[in-house]
Amino acid sequence: MVDMESLADPHLRFVPVVADPEGPRELVILGSTGSIGTQAIDVVLRNPDRFRVVGLSAAGGRVGLLAEQALRLGVRKVALARAEAEPELRAALAAAAEPGQDLPTILTGPDAATEIAGMECHSVLNGITGSIGLAPTLAALEAGRVLVLANKESLIVGGPLVKAVAKPGQIVPVDSEHTALFQGLMGGARREVRKLVVTASGGPFRGWSREQLAGVTREQALNHPNWDMGPVITVNSATLVNKGLEVIEAHLLYDIPFEQIEVVVHPQSVIHSMVEFTDGSTIAQASPPDMRMPISLGLGWPDRVPGAAPGCDWTKAATWTFFPLDTEAFPSVGLARHVGSLGGTAPAVFNAANEECVDAFLDGRLPFTGIVDTVAKVVAEHGRPGPGTALTLADVLAAETWARGTAQDHIKKAGGR
Repeated sequence: MVDMESLADPHLRFVPVVADPEGPRELVILGSTGSIGTQAIDVVLRNPDRFRVVGLSAAGGRVGLLAEQALRLGVRKVALARAEAEPELRAALAAAAEPGQDLPTILTGPDAATEIAGMECHSVLNGITGSIGLAPTLAALEAGRVLVLANKESLIVGGPLVKAVAKPGQIVPVDSEHTALFQGLMGGARREVRKLVVTASGGPFRGWSREQLAGVTREQALNHPNWDMGPVITVNSATLVNKGLEVIEAHLLYDIPFEQIEVVVHPQSVIHSMVEFTDGSTIAQASPPDMRMPISLGLGWPDRVPGAAPGCDWTKAATWTFFPLDTEAFPSVGLARHVGSLGGTAPAVFNAANEECVDAFLDGRLPFTGIVDTVAKVVAEHGRPGPGTALTLADVLAAETWARGTAQDHIKKAGGR
Protein backbone atom coordinates (compact mmCIF):
# COMPACT_ATOMS: atom_id res chain seq x y z
CA MET A 1 0.00 0.00 0.00
CA VAL A 2 0.99 3.66 0.05
CA ASP A 3 3.15 4.46 3.08
CA MET A 4 1.74 7.77 4.33
CA GLU A 5 4.71 8.62 6.53
CA SER A 6 7.25 8.01 3.78
CA LEU A 7 5.39 10.39 1.48
CA ALA A 8 6.63 13.28 3.60
CA ASP A 9 10.22 12.45 2.65
CA PRO A 10 10.95 12.60 -1.11
CA HIS A 11 13.80 10.13 -0.66
CA LEU A 12 11.49 7.52 0.89
CA ARG A 13 8.36 8.16 -1.14
CA PHE A 14 8.69 4.96 -3.16
CA VAL A 15 10.18 1.59 -2.29
CA PRO A 16 10.93 -0.23 -5.56
CA VAL A 17 9.84 -3.85 -5.33
CA VAL A 18 11.71 -4.68 -8.52
CA ALA A 19 14.81 -2.68 -9.37
CA ASP A 20 14.95 -1.21 -12.86
CA PRO A 21 17.33 -3.16 -15.10
CA GLU A 22 19.39 -1.43 -17.75
CA GLY A 23 17.23 -0.43 -20.68
CA PRO A 24 13.47 0.14 -20.84
CA ARG A 25 11.23 -0.81 -17.93
CA GLU A 26 9.28 -3.97 -18.78
CA LEU A 27 5.50 -3.79 -18.37
CA VAL A 28 2.42 -6.01 -18.49
CA ILE A 29 -0.82 -4.26 -19.45
CA LEU A 30 -4.09 -5.87 -18.37
CA GLY A 31 -7.18 -4.67 -20.22
CA SER A 32 -5.09 -3.47 -23.15
CA THR A 33 -7.99 -2.87 -25.57
CA GLY A 34 -9.97 -0.72 -23.12
CA SER A 35 -9.75 3.01 -22.52
CA ILE A 36 -6.94 2.84 -19.94
CA GLY A 37 -5.03 0.18 -21.86
CA THR A 38 -5.06 2.00 -25.20
CA GLN A 39 -3.92 5.25 -23.61
CA ALA A 40 -1.16 3.43 -21.73
CA ILE A 41 0.06 1.94 -24.99
CA ASP A 42 0.08 5.43 -26.51
CA VAL A 43 2.37 6.55 -23.67
CA VAL A 44 4.61 3.52 -24.22
CA LEU A 45 4.89 3.98 -27.98
CA ARG A 46 5.92 7.61 -27.52
CA ASN A 47 8.58 6.59 -24.98
CA PRO A 48 10.28 3.45 -26.36
CA ASP A 49 13.49 4.26 -24.52
CA ARG A 50 11.67 4.12 -21.18
CA PHE A 51 9.11 1.32 -21.53
CA ARG A 52 8.77 -2.09 -23.16
CA VAL A 53 5.53 -4.11 -23.01
CA VAL A 54 6.10 -7.85 -22.59
CA GLY A 55 2.53 -9.03 -21.95
CA LEU A 56 -1.05 -8.03 -22.75
CA SER A 57 -4.47 -9.21 -21.64
CA ALA A 58 -7.96 -8.48 -22.95
CA ALA A 59 -11.46 -9.86 -22.64
CA GLY A 60 -11.69 -10.74 -26.34
CA GLY A 61 -14.26 -8.30 -27.71
CA ARG A 62 -11.71 -6.44 -29.88
CA VAL A 63 -9.51 -9.22 -31.20
CA GLY A 64 -8.23 -7.27 -34.20
CA LEU A 65 -6.99 -4.45 -32.00
CA LEU A 66 -5.38 -6.92 -29.58
CA ALA A 67 -3.48 -8.58 -32.43
CA GLU A 68 -2.34 -5.20 -33.72
CA GLN A 69 -1.11 -4.21 -30.26
CA ALA A 70 0.71 -7.49 -29.69
CA LEU A 71 2.57 -7.32 -33.00
CA ARG A 72 3.43 -3.63 -32.79
CA LEU A 73 4.77 -3.98 -29.25
CA GLY A 74 6.43 -7.34 -29.85
CA VAL A 75 5.04 -8.88 -26.65
CA ARG A 76 5.96 -12.34 -25.43
CA LYS A 77 2.53 -13.35 -24.11
CA VAL A 78 -1.12 -12.48 -24.70
CA ALA A 79 -3.96 -13.44 -22.35
CA LEU A 80 -7.47 -13.81 -23.75
CA ALA A 81 -10.39 -14.25 -21.34
CA ARG A 82 -12.79 -15.58 -23.99
CA ALA A 83 -11.28 -18.90 -25.03
CA GLU A 84 -13.66 -19.15 -28.00
CA ALA A 85 -11.98 -16.06 -29.53
CA GLU A 86 -8.57 -17.77 -29.72
CA PRO A 87 -8.92 -18.96 -33.38
CA GLU A 88 -9.86 -15.43 -34.43
CA LEU A 89 -6.86 -14.00 -32.58
CA ARG A 90 -4.46 -16.53 -34.12
CA ALA A 91 -5.80 -15.73 -37.57
CA ALA A 92 -5.48 -11.99 -36.98
CA LEU A 93 -1.90 -12.38 -35.75
CA ALA A 94 -0.92 -14.55 -38.71
CA ALA A 95 -2.50 -12.17 -41.20
CA ALA A 96 -0.85 -9.04 -39.82
CA ALA A 97 2.59 -10.38 -38.88
CA GLU A 98 5.66 -9.47 -40.89
CA PRO A 99 7.46 -12.40 -42.58
CA GLY A 100 9.52 -14.19 -39.95
CA GLN A 101 8.07 -12.18 -37.06
CA ASP A 102 7.74 -14.16 -33.84
CA LEU A 103 4.19 -14.54 -32.59
CA PRO A 104 3.31 -14.32 -28.89
CA THR A 105 2.29 -17.23 -26.71
CA ILE A 106 -1.48 -17.15 -26.19
CA LEU A 107 -3.10 -17.96 -22.85
CA THR A 108 -6.87 -18.36 -22.73
CA GLY A 109 -9.67 -18.65 -20.21
CA PRO A 110 -10.88 -16.78 -17.13
CA ASP A 111 -7.56 -17.28 -15.32
CA ALA A 112 -5.36 -16.14 -18.20
CA ALA A 113 -5.05 -12.53 -17.00
CA THR A 114 -4.13 -13.77 -13.52
CA GLU A 115 -1.38 -15.94 -14.98
CA ILE A 116 0.07 -13.17 -17.09
CA ALA A 117 -0.05 -10.73 -14.15
CA GLY A 118 2.63 -12.81 -12.44
CA MET A 119 5.03 -13.00 -15.39
CA GLU A 120 8.54 -11.57 -15.18
CA CYS A 121 8.44 -7.77 -15.51
CA HIS A 122 8.85 -4.61 -13.47
CA SER A 123 5.29 -3.26 -13.34
CA VAL A 124 1.78 -4.52 -14.04
CA LEU A 125 -0.85 -1.99 -15.10
CA ASN A 126 -4.26 -3.37 -14.13
CA GLY A 127 -6.71 -1.58 -16.43
CA ILE A 128 -9.41 -4.26 -16.25
CA THR A 129 -12.91 -2.98 -15.51
CA GLY A 130 -14.80 -4.60 -12.64
CA SER A 131 -14.11 -6.91 -9.73
CA ILE A 132 -12.75 -9.61 -12.05
CA GLY A 133 -9.52 -7.64 -11.68
CA LEU A 134 -9.06 -8.84 -8.07
CA ALA A 135 -7.28 -12.13 -8.82
CA PRO A 136 -4.79 -10.45 -11.25
CA THR A 137 -4.16 -7.71 -8.67
CA LEU A 138 -3.30 -10.31 -6.03
CA ALA A 139 -1.15 -12.26 -8.49
CA ALA A 140 0.91 -9.19 -9.42
CA LEU A 141 1.46 -8.26 -5.77
CA GLU A 142 2.34 -11.79 -4.71
CA ALA A 143 4.85 -11.99 -7.59
CA GLY A 144 6.54 -8.84 -6.24
CA ARG A 145 5.63 -6.60 -9.17
CA VAL A 146 4.86 -2.92 -8.87
CA LEU A 147 1.09 -2.68 -9.31
CA VAL A 148 -0.03 0.34 -11.34
CA LEU A 149 -3.66 0.28 -10.29
CA ALA A 150 -6.49 1.56 -12.46
CA ASN A 151 -8.83 -1.28 -11.44
CA LYS A 152 -10.22 0.33 -8.28
CA GLU A 153 -12.80 -2.43 -7.87
CA SER A 154 -10.17 -5.02 -6.95
CA LEU A 155 -8.98 -2.91 -4.03
CA ILE A 156 -12.52 -2.05 -2.95
CA VAL A 157 -13.97 -5.57 -2.95
CA GLY A 158 -10.83 -7.25 -1.63
CA GLY A 159 -9.38 -4.52 0.58
CA PRO A 160 -8.12 -6.75 3.44
CA LEU A 161 -6.76 -9.32 0.96
CA VAL A 162 -4.87 -6.68 -1.04
CA LYS A 163 -3.53 -4.91 2.06
CA ALA A 164 -2.30 -8.21 3.48
CA VAL A 165 0.03 -8.89 0.53
CA ALA A 166 0.99 -5.38 -0.64
CA LYS A 167 4.34 -4.03 0.54
CA PRO A 168 4.78 -0.29 1.25
CA GLY A 169 5.06 1.54 -2.04
CA GLN A 170 4.07 -1.48 -4.14
CA ILE A 171 0.80 0.08 -5.35
CA VAL A 172 0.86 3.23 -7.46
CA PRO A 173 -2.67 4.55 -8.16
CA VAL A 174 -3.78 5.60 -11.66
CA ASP A 175 -7.21 7.14 -11.03
CA SER A 176 -6.78 10.87 -11.63
CA GLU A 177 -8.18 11.60 -8.16
CA HIS A 178 -5.85 9.23 -6.34
CA THR A 179 -2.85 10.33 -8.37
CA ALA A 180 -3.67 13.87 -7.26
CA LEU A 181 -3.96 12.81 -3.61
CA PHE A 182 -0.76 10.78 -3.94
CA GLN A 183 1.11 13.90 -5.06
CA GLY A 184 -0.60 16.24 -2.60
CA LEU A 185 0.19 14.01 0.38
CA MET A 186 3.89 14.57 -0.22
CA GLY A 187 3.34 18.08 1.15
CA GLY A 188 3.25 16.88 4.75
CA ALA A 189 3.23 14.02 7.23
CA ARG A 190 0.17 11.89 7.96
CA ARG A 191 -0.39 13.60 11.33
CA GLU A 192 -0.66 16.94 9.50
CA VAL A 193 -3.49 15.87 7.17
CA ARG A 194 -6.87 17.36 8.05
CA LYS A 195 -8.86 15.99 5.13
CA LEU A 196 -8.75 14.62 1.62
CA VAL A 197 -10.96 16.46 -0.86
CA VAL A 198 -11.98 14.28 -3.83
CA THR A 199 -13.31 16.25 -6.78
CA ALA A 200 -16.17 15.13 -9.02
CA SER A 201 -17.13 16.64 -12.37
CA GLY A 202 -20.79 16.05 -11.51
CA GLY A 203 -21.16 14.14 -14.78
CA PRO A 204 -23.70 15.09 -17.43
CA PHE A 205 -26.50 15.62 -14.88
CA ARG A 206 -25.02 18.15 -12.49
CA GLY A 207 -27.83 20.32 -11.15
CA TRP A 208 -30.58 17.85 -12.10
CA SER A 209 -33.24 16.95 -9.56
CA ARG A 210 -34.10 13.36 -8.70
CA GLU A 211 -37.34 13.76 -10.65
CA GLN A 212 -35.43 14.81 -13.76
CA LEU A 213 -32.97 11.93 -13.36
CA ALA A 214 -35.80 9.38 -13.52
CA GLY A 215 -36.11 9.89 -17.28
CA VAL A 216 -32.41 9.75 -18.19
CA THR A 217 -31.70 7.74 -21.36
CA ARG A 218 -28.78 5.46 -22.17
CA GLU A 219 -27.43 7.99 -24.69
CA GLN A 220 -27.58 10.83 -22.17
CA ALA A 221 -25.79 8.81 -19.48
CA LEU A 222 -22.98 7.85 -21.87
CA ASN A 223 -22.34 11.49 -22.86
CA HIS A 224 -19.78 12.54 -20.26
CA PRO A 225 -18.80 16.21 -20.62
CA ASN A 226 -15.08 15.83 -19.85
CA TRP A 227 -13.79 12.26 -19.99
CA ASP A 228 -13.68 9.56 -22.67
CA MET A 229 -14.20 6.28 -20.81
CA GLY A 230 -15.79 2.87 -21.23
CA PRO A 231 -19.58 2.51 -20.83
CA VAL A 232 -19.60 1.05 -17.31
CA ILE A 233 -17.29 3.70 -15.85
CA THR A 234 -19.17 6.44 -17.73
CA VAL A 235 -22.51 5.36 -16.24
CA ASN A 236 -20.86 5.07 -12.82
CA SER A 237 -19.68 8.66 -13.24
CA ALA A 238 -23.20 9.74 -14.15
CA THR A 239 -24.69 8.15 -11.00
CA LEU A 240 -21.63 9.23 -8.96
CA VAL A 241 -21.19 5.60 -7.88
CA ASN A 242 -17.68 6.02 -9.26
CA LYS A 243 -17.08 8.81 -6.76
CA GLY A 244 -18.35 6.61 -3.95
CA LEU A 245 -15.93 3.88 -5.00
CA GLU A 246 -13.13 6.45 -5.07
CA VAL A 247 -13.91 7.49 -1.49
CA ILE A 248 -13.55 3.86 -0.39
CA GLU A 249 -10.35 3.54 -2.44
CA ALA A 250 -8.86 6.68 -0.87
CA HIS A 251 -9.64 5.32 2.60
CA LEU A 252 -7.93 2.02 1.81
CA LEU A 253 -4.91 3.50 0.01
CA TYR A 254 -4.06 6.19 2.52
CA ASP A 255 -5.60 4.94 5.80
CA ILE A 256 -7.57 8.17 6.23
CA PRO A 257 -10.89 7.83 8.13
CA PHE A 258 -14.07 8.26 6.08
CA GLU A 259 -15.08 11.33 8.08
CA GLN A 260 -11.91 13.04 6.81
CA ILE A 261 -12.69 12.40 3.13
CA GLU A 262 -14.91 14.96 1.42
CA VAL A 263 -16.39 15.11 -2.10
CA VAL A 264 -16.80 18.43 -3.90
CA VAL A 265 -18.20 19.00 -7.40
CA HIS A 266 -15.78 20.68 -9.82
CA PRO A 267 -17.29 20.76 -13.34
CA GLN A 268 -14.09 21.66 -15.21
CA SER A 269 -12.18 18.52 -14.06
CA VAL A 270 -8.90 20.44 -13.88
CA ILE A 271 -8.34 20.14 -10.13
CA HIS A 272 -8.26 16.38 -9.70
CA SER A 273 -8.26 16.32 -5.90
CA MET A 274 -6.83 18.20 -2.93
CA VAL A 275 -5.21 17.60 0.44
CA GLU A 276 -6.01 20.00 3.29
CA PHE A 277 -3.50 20.20 6.12
CA THR A 278 -3.97 21.12 9.76
CA ASP A 279 -2.47 24.59 9.32
CA GLY A 280 -5.26 25.49 6.88
CA SER A 281 -3.24 25.13 3.66
CA THR A 282 -4.59 23.07 0.77
CA ILE A 283 -2.48 21.46 -1.95
CA ALA A 284 -4.30 20.84 -5.24
CA GLN A 285 -3.08 18.96 -8.31
CA ALA A 286 -4.18 20.54 -11.60
CA SER A 287 -3.98 19.37 -15.22
CA PRO A 288 -6.41 19.20 -18.16
CA PRO A 289 -8.65 16.09 -18.17
CA ASP A 290 -6.35 13.62 -19.93
CA MET A 291 -5.71 10.17 -18.44
CA ARG A 292 -2.30 9.90 -20.09
CA MET A 293 -0.85 12.08 -17.32
CA PRO A 294 -1.81 9.82 -14.38
CA ILE A 295 -1.08 6.71 -16.45
CA SER A 296 2.41 7.94 -17.31
CA LEU A 297 3.10 8.85 -13.68
CA GLY A 298 2.07 5.37 -12.61
CA LEU A 299 4.22 3.68 -15.23
CA GLY A 300 7.27 5.85 -14.63
CA TRP A 301 7.10 6.45 -10.87
CA PRO A 302 9.06 7.88 -9.12
CA ASP A 303 10.05 9.74 -12.31
CA ARG A 304 7.71 11.77 -14.48
CA VAL A 305 7.38 11.25 -18.23
CA PRO A 306 7.96 14.54 -20.08
CA GLY A 307 5.27 15.46 -22.60
CA ALA A 308 2.89 12.72 -21.46
CA ALA A 309 -0.10 15.07 -21.76
CA PRO A 310 -0.72 18.78 -22.31
CA GLY A 311 -0.52 21.06 -19.29
CA CYS A 312 -2.78 23.97 -18.39
CA ASP A 313 -2.62 26.93 -20.76
CA TRP A 314 -1.96 29.86 -18.43
CA THR A 315 -2.10 32.40 -21.29
CA LYS A 316 -5.89 32.00 -21.53
CA ALA A 317 -8.50 33.18 -19.06
CA ALA A 318 -10.16 30.35 -17.16
CA THR A 319 -12.60 29.95 -14.30
CA TRP A 320 -12.67 26.98 -11.95
CA THR A 321 -15.84 26.49 -9.93
CA PHE A 322 -16.74 24.27 -6.98
CA PHE A 323 -20.15 23.18 -5.66
CA PRO A 324 -21.31 21.05 -2.74
CA LEU A 325 -22.50 17.56 -3.57
CA ASP A 326 -26.29 17.18 -3.96
CA THR A 327 -26.75 14.13 -1.75
CA GLU A 328 -30.51 13.95 -2.35
CA ALA A 329 -30.23 13.60 -6.12
CA PHE A 330 -27.04 11.53 -5.87
CA PRO A 331 -27.18 9.30 -2.76
CA SER A 332 -24.49 6.94 -4.05
CA VAL A 333 -21.57 8.59 -2.23
CA GLY A 334 -23.31 8.34 1.14
CA LEU A 335 -24.20 4.72 0.43
CA ALA A 336 -20.58 3.98 -0.44
CA ARG A 337 -19.37 5.54 2.82
CA HIS A 338 -21.79 3.30 4.72
CA VAL A 339 -20.62 0.23 2.83
CA GLY A 340 -16.97 1.12 3.32
CA SER A 341 -17.53 1.54 7.04
CA LEU A 342 -19.18 -1.87 7.25
CA GLY A 343 -16.17 -3.49 5.58
CA GLY A 344 -15.96 -7.26 5.15
CA THR A 345 -17.96 -8.42 2.15
CA ALA A 346 -20.20 -5.33 2.05
CA PRO A 347 -18.07 -3.48 -0.54
CA ALA A 348 -18.11 -6.58 -2.76
CA VAL A 349 -21.91 -6.70 -2.51
CA PHE A 350 -22.16 -2.98 -3.33
CA ASN A 351 -19.89 -3.25 -6.37
CA ALA A 352 -21.37 -6.47 -7.80
CA ALA A 353 -24.94 -5.25 -7.42
CA ASN A 354 -23.99 -2.02 -9.15
CA GLU A 355 -22.39 -3.88 -12.08
CA GLU A 356 -25.59 -5.86 -12.59
CA CYS A 357 -27.75 -2.73 -12.37
CA VAL A 358 -25.58 -0.79 -14.82
CA ASP A 359 -25.85 -3.66 -17.32
CA ALA A 360 -29.63 -3.68 -16.84
CA PHE A 361 -29.81 0.08 -17.41
CA LEU A 362 -27.69 -0.14 -20.57
CA ASP A 363 -29.98 -2.94 -21.81
CA GLY A 364 -33.10 -0.87 -21.11
CA ARG A 365 -34.26 -3.10 -18.24
CA LEU A 366 -33.87 -0.58 -15.41
CA PRO A 367 -34.40 3.19 -15.15
CA PHE A 368 -31.44 5.40 -14.34
CA THR A 369 -32.52 6.12 -10.76
CA GLY A 370 -33.21 2.42 -10.34
CA ILE A 371 -29.46 1.72 -10.41
CA VAL A 372 -28.60 3.16 -7.00
CA ASP A 373 -32.04 2.40 -5.56
CA THR A 374 -31.60 -1.28 -6.35
CA VAL A 375 -28.02 -1.35 -5.06
CA ALA A 376 -29.24 0.16 -1.79
CA LYS A 377 -31.86 -2.58 -1.44
CA VAL A 378 -29.27 -5.30 -2.03
CA VAL A 379 -26.89 -3.73 0.50
CA ALA A 380 -29.71 -3.52 3.07
CA GLU A 381 -30.60 -7.19 2.53
CA HIS A 382 -26.96 -8.18 2.96
CA GLY A 383 -27.17 -6.47 6.30
CA ARG A 384 -23.95 -7.65 7.88
CA PRO A 385 -20.28 -6.89 7.28
CA GLY A 386 -19.13 -10.47 6.71
CA PRO A 387 -15.91 -11.96 8.10
CA GLY A 388 -14.01 -8.65 8.33
CA THR A 389 -10.26 -9.08 8.65
CA ALA A 390 -10.61 -12.83 8.07
CA LEU A 391 -11.91 -12.15 4.56
CA THR A 392 -10.92 -14.71 1.94
CA LEU A 393 -11.18 -14.71 -1.84
CA ALA A 394 -13.90 -17.35 -1.54
CA ASP A 395 -15.87 -15.00 0.75
CA VAL A 396 -15.64 -12.21 -1.81
CA LEU A 397 -16.71 -14.44 -4.69
CA ALA A 398 -19.63 -15.88 -2.73
CA ALA A 399 -20.80 -12.42 -1.70
CA GLU A 400 -20.61 -11.23 -5.30
CA THR A 401 -22.60 -14.21 -6.54
CA TRP A 402 -25.29 -13.57 -3.93
CA ALA A 403 -25.37 -9.84 -4.73
CA ARG A 404 -25.69 -10.41 -8.48
CA GLY A 405 -28.54 -12.87 -8.02
CA THR A 406 -30.34 -10.62 -5.53
CA ALA A 407 -29.93 -7.59 -7.81
CA GLN A 408 -31.36 -9.56 -10.74
CA ASP A 409 -34.36 -10.54 -8.62
CA HIS A 410 -35.03 -6.89 -7.83
CA ILE A 411 -34.58 -5.89 -11.47
CA LYS A 412 -37.15 -8.48 -12.56
CA LYS A 413 -39.60 -7.34 -9.87
CA ALA A 414 -39.18 -3.77 -11.17
CA GLY A 415 -40.26 -4.90 -14.63
CA GLY A 416 -36.89 -5.70 -16.17
CA ARG A 417 -36.28 -8.94 -18.00
